[in-house]
Amino acid sequence: MVRIRPVTPGDEAAFTAAARASRRLHQPWVTAPCDADAFARHLARFDGRAHHGFVVETDAGDLAGAIHLTNIVMGAFCSGYLGYYAFTGFEGRGLMTAGLNAVVRHAFSALRLHRLEANIQPTNTASLALARRCGFEREGFSPRYLKIGGRWRDHERWARIRGQTGQAAS
Repeated sequence: MVRIRPVTPGDEAAFTAAARASRRLHQPWVTAPCDADAFARHLARFDGRAHHGFVVETDAGDLAGAIHLTNIVMGAFCSGYLGYYAFTGFEGRGLMTAGLNAVVRHAFSALRLHRLEANIQPTNTASLALARRCGFEREGFSPRYLKIGGRWRDHERWARIRGQTGQAAS
């Protein structure tokens, strides 16, 4: 079905082509890197400690989407934030559900996180449904939470706690 792996410099051509082809799918919720400079900035964010970038790859080697686990804080918090998006042609097929469940398992087991949070715009029904399918629960509403596309946008706050009911499916 799919596997997750860290995004690498070798993904640039396929990733940026998929992001360009997916602009209509992603608007107004996310701006994925569509050129070499944007991809280099995107890749530079991921240090493998507090910030992890993954691609969701099909068995055929196609990039189905991207998942980011960022702003990880350990100590008493043990938490991180998730962002994700599918690429055009791969949405609605369960691939991102499988990919996000794999990242959740990795975060709770290998990284030993206690909590994962995803902040999602209320009009992004596909993303809300994905969070729900992966066992996230709505915790609240954050007005003007993130600046996306030059505008401060409201978000719903969704979270998963390690060991809670609705653990990510295999």
